[in-house]
Amino acid sequence: MEALYVEVYTLKDLALYFLLVKVASVKLKYIMPFDVRRFDIYRKVPKDLTQPTYTGAFISILCCVFILFLFLSELTGFIATEIVNELYVDDPDKNSGGKIDVSLNISLPNLHCDLVGLDIQDEMGRHEVGLIDNSMKIPLNQGYGCRFEGEFTINKVPGNFHVSTHSATAQPQSPDMTHTIHKLAFGEKLQVKRVQGAFNALGGADRLGSNPLASHDYILKIVPTVYEDLSGKQRFSYQYTVANKEYVAYSHTGRIIPAIWFRYDLSPITVKYTERRQPLYRFITTICAIIGGTFTVAGIIDSCIFTASEAMKKVQIGKMS
Repeated sequence: MEALYVEVYTLKDLALYFLLVKVASVKLKYIMPFDVRRFDIYRKVPKDLTQPTYTGAFISILCCVFILFLFLSELTGFIATEIVNELYVDDPDKNSGGKIDVSLNISLPNLHCDLVGLDIQDEMGRHEVGLIDNSMKIPLNQGYGCRFEGEFTINKVPGNFHVSTHSATAQPQSPDMTHTIHKLAFGEKLQVKRVQGAFNALGGADRLGSNPLASHDYILKIVPTVYEDLSGKQRFSYQYTVANKEYVAYSHTGRIIPAIWFRYDLSPITVKYTERRQPLYRFITTICAIIGGTFTVAGIIDSCIFTASEAMKKVQIGKMS
């Protein structure tokens, strides 16, 4: 006997099937005990049972425009990255060997290049006079001035480096220390537009109108800075705050030869900038919330307006009758 395929949707169909099995000896090959359409929570309403209105159309158009605007705003935020900063206590660049790279560019328009030198001192006992490695002197004002450019390293301990005439063979009587600082930076250069920091806080400092015989003290507090991009690569740099004073120094033997001092100390606080992008699941959740919330609120508004308009029609019809 060939098998008969019977689809069972209701209890009535199931009773009929058992009757066929008992009376007609029908063999069942496949039974679907329930209709999956029963689980449909989005029941469809026939179009002839709905009523379109001008108010509903206007609200629907506004709703779609509003959803499109919010969607584009969220999409822009999802594509773009954000910079998150945090503070913690640590030495981020442990592989630097306890050194910090320094880049200095300074002009002294009234001091000859033969007299300009760079000296370095720190609390580890380092004392160098007239540093010449990785440095360059460019004559200014037909040889009467000098522009000093140099790159060197300092230890991660309090100390100072200063531009002076201490390394000159013969000391001038009245050296003119008026100057302009073009650049003073520590560590690697960060070329990130959205990170606004004091990486070159003294850049553009102009002391040309100061006392020519005065010394200049710049007190620097160096702050370690880390930048981490989306790939997890870290770059290490340093920001710094600065305070300065100008003075003419004297001792029991007379006036002390002026110099331009950069006295530095390191902050234990590290600033970290992390580049992040919004997770995909959060973007999808936000879009669903926008669409669902907008349609829900729009439906409530439309329903209230429609109910109010129908009530007004009934009131008007009652008055006419």
